[in-house]
Amino acid sequence: MTEWRKLELPFTGERAVVAVSGGADSVSLLLVLNELSRRRKITNELIVAHFDHRLRGEESLADAEFVREIAGSLGYEFELGRGRVARKGNLEQNARLARYAFLAKTAERHKAFAVLTAHTVNDQAETFLLNLIRGSGPEGLAAMRPIRPLEGTEAKLVRPMLRWARREETEEFCLARGVNFRTDAMNRDPRFTRVRIRTELLPILKTFNPKIVEQIARTASLMPVAEGESATAASGESDVSALRQALLRKMDGPGLRNTLRQWIKANRGSLRGITHKHIEGVERLVRSEKSGKVAELPGNRVIVRARGRLTFE
Repeated sequence: MTEWRKLELPFTGERAVVAVSGGADSVSLLLVLNELSRRRKITNELIVAHFDHRLRGEESLADAEFVREIAGSLGYEFELGRGRVARKGNLEQNARLARYAFLAKTAERHKAFAVLTAHTVNDQAETFLLNLIRGSGPEGLAAMRPIRPLEGTEAKLVRPMLRWARREETEEFCLARGVNFRTDAMNRDPRFTRVRIRTELLPILKTFNPKIVEQIARTASLMPVAEGESATAASGESDVSALRQALLRKMDGPGLRNTLRQWIKANRGSLRGITHKHIEGVERLVRSEKSGKVAELPGNRVIVRARGRLTFE
């Protein structure tokens, strides 16, 4: 309840979509919200949403049925989304994009003020390490925010457990209330980097500091979201679809890289998948004297230098 107040979320008269995978984190979030509702601490209408990625056959179907049953037992409307996630490329990223697209559509349909997800302190620490390994810049290392806009909708993405709940606590919470939860076999698959961080790297780091998860999460929260020089200033216009090379060359290294990050984010929608290597590639375009050179970005996007400007294609 304290975190709800800190986040300045509405207590009554609104709808919220609760994303429930069936795991301990999301089930505990739903149980906490249900307890607050029963005690009339909050009286918002809740809609339980589950997305079936169709990645694990019968297990995926069982997950969906489990969430349907627990939503029904608590008296909440249930929304089920299904989609075949592309296995080509980054499977985790493809699954995430499909899931959030479904959640955004669900929020729009119900005119919800927010989609609530069950990210924890553990997720914060794992994401920081994952991005560090990938070579992300300052924005990639900055902490996930408890509230941010949800792309494609006017609703917010809210993570009410992000700053205080640990994964071990969510499991204990469910068990203490006699409620089962599902376990995703993919969360133990060492082919995924995040799984290896969770099962191999963090246990080693805990031998140096038993509170390493909390410490990493705290470090992430101290990382500034790099703003640098504005992309608008570098464009010389109100339109930031192109940047003028002459203005970019006047910037120092850190200022230039920060500006490029902001510009890429403005045109691409996010910096997900953008590493320091990509930024260096664009920086080389700025320093280049030849037109027609390109820098490739994830998602089949390229940046082209031509006629003294950088543009997206």
